[in-house]
Amino acid sequence: MKYGSIILEKKEFVYLKRILNISGYAEDHETQKCLITLANELKSAHIVDDSEMPKDVIRFNSRVTLVLENGIEKELQLVIPSERDIQLNKISILTPMGSALIGYSTDDTIIWDFPSGKQKIKIIDVEQEGKFRTIEI
Repeated sequence: MKYGSIILEKKEFVYLKRILNISGYAEDHETQKCLITLANELKSAHIVDDSEMPKDVIRFNSRVTLVLENGIEKELQLVIPSERDIQLNKISILTPMGSALIGYSTDDTIIWDFPSGKQKIKIIDVEQEGKFRTIEI
């Protein structure tokens, strides 16, 4: 891990904690496990101001290019749940993939326990697209 722990911007961290608290960790058991793992990672996350946020860290609205261990390359955008759109490759933070990626950076390799089993993901590129807007939940 490039920065030693996941890195989150303060407002995004607060939003994420709130949304995890009210989500009840989702309905299906496998997604629950992923979100509980994320909640545990938040305990050791490095929280920074927006101005201190490295440009290559995955955050809300980031566009991410990654390679799965089977060699498949994917491009996606990490968004809040209400903006998810699978047709446009916009995935929610509350999905197993979204919860696996938040706070990691370019060149990080993640081993995450997905519903289909453990998978290794290599983050190839991160681009920031738009600012996170605080939304009341």
